[in-house]
Amino acid sequence: MKQRKSKIVRKTKETNIDVRVDLDRPATPLVSTGIGLFDHMLELFAVHSMISLKIKAFGDTNIDEHHLMEDSGIVIGQALNESIGDKKGIARYGCFLLPMDESLSYVALDFSGRFYLDYDVNIAFMKKEFNYDLMQDFFYALASNAKMTLHIKLVKGRNNHHIAESIFKAFAYALRQAISFSRKYSSRIPSTKGIL
Repeated sequence: MKQRKSKIVRKTKETNIDVRVDLDRPATPLVSTGIGLFDHMLELFAVHSMISLKIKAFGDTNIDEHHLMEDSGIVIGQALNESIGDKKGIARYGCFLLPMDESLSYVALDFSGRFYLDYDVNIAFMKKEFNYDLMQDFFYALASNAKMTLHIKLVKGRNNHHIAESIFKAFAYALRQAISFSRKYSSRIPSTKGIL
C-alpha cells in the first residue's frame, strides 16, 4: 500500500497555514492556530481519528477568527483528499453517534467525490472567547475541499464546549471508519461506477 500522507501549504494575505497529515501513522498531534478552543478540537479530532495531524496556522485574528478557521478547513480538507488518493480499498462511508456528558451528536460522511454539507446544529449563545458559529464555516470548507458528503446533527446539548467536543469527536470516529483500509479490497474502488 502506498503511503497515505500529504503536506499542503496555503498562504494568502489573510492567513498562512501549513498542514501535514498521515492517515496510517498515529502520532501526538502538533496543533498551533492561536485559537485555544480550536486547537483543542483539532487535537482531539486527530487523537480519536487515529491520524497524524500537524498544523501551524497564523492569520488576521485581530479582526476575528473567521479567516483562520475557514482556511484551516480548506487546507485540512485538501490534505485528506490528497492522502486517500484514488480511494482503492477504503471503506468510504463512516457514521458515529457520540455522547459528551449531556451533549449528543451524530455525524455521517461519504468520500463520494461530491461535496454536500448538512449542518443541523443550534448553539444557543456565543461566548466572547470563541465564536462557535464558525464551526459551520470550518466544516463547510473541509467537506468541500475533501470532496465529501457530510451530515452533522446535534441531537441534544446544553454546554457549548461539550457540544463542540461531541461534534469533533463524532467526526473523528466517522472519518476513522471511512478511511479504514482493507488489503482484501486494495484494488477495488468502493463504487459501482469504478471511480470516485
